Amino acid sequence: MRVVVVTEFGGPEAVTIAEVDVPEPGAGQVRIKVAAAALNPVDGGTRGGVFGAAADGAYTGLGWDVAGTVDAAGADAAFGVGDAVVALVHGVAKPLGTHAEYVVVDGAAVAPAPTTVDAVHAATLPLNALAADQALGLLDLAPGASLLVTGAAGALGAYAIQLAGHRGATVTGLARESDEELVRSLGAAFTTAPADAGYDAVLDAAVLGGETALRWTRDGGAFAAVIPHTAPPPVRGIRTAALDVRADGARLAELARLVDDGVLTLRVAGTYDLAEAEKAHARLAEGGVRGRLVLVP
Repeated sequence: MRVVVVTEFGGPEAVTIAEVDVPEPGAGQVRIKVAAAALNPVDGGTRGGVFGAAADGAYTGLGWDVAGTVDAAGADAAFGVGDAVVALVHGVAKPLGTHAEYVVVDGAAVAPAPTTVDAVHAATLPLNALAADQALGLLDLAPGASLLVTGAAGALGAYAIQLAGHRGATVTGLARESDEELVRSLGAAFTTAPADAGYDAVLDAAVLGGETALRWTRDGGAFAAVIPHTAPPPVRGIRTAALDVRADGARLAELARLVDDGVLTLRVAGTYDLAEAEKAHARLAEGGVRGRLVLVP
């Protein structure tokens, strides 16, 4: 089967297509025939060598998000052949990712796919929606709390706005002026200049850093970073935490239902054939992508 890998770290030109054996599922695992797989900034970081090499050192696979159909299942797997599913395949240095024709996933990371969207849109859900959901869990917002989301026009930020609003928070999105209409369409107020100490909580999806974003958090509030081990030291009684996203099929199933209920909006910025992975990486590297680029085998 074809799989997108890097054998040497670098720019988009480092991306290559390899031929490997089709993987076999073990106990509790399923093999998914990939219909679509989103490209995320973490894949660009992996390509550039930010996270190091895969364990075997030969090549590093790319891709965390997948939507597709189960085509083989191990013993005691929770899903059967023919099930339409989505999943998060966690790991920044793995030999095989979801940018492939097939991927084997632990059943606990898999969820039924949303029924109201196609596979290309469904593939944009797992990583960013789970990250938004888990980051909001770190903040532990009370109903009616005020939340500032930086990077509000991005994939993670947009999901955070919609999830927090659905739970009763009052949400403000920080983004570029050109993204005001988008941010407001997600249900948030819009700002380019947040008030100092003006919010009960801040979710720093733009990775502005604690020194910058903490000043917008009120005394005794909460702050969440979205990169592991980057939580700033607490000041002014502010609780600080950093997200380390994890696969969670049960929670992903709930998020898929929120898609079907119209709570979450899935955004696709463009699609590329698997063979065009280098081209997709080049577009990602240009920046300014609104929604996700999606690879289609």
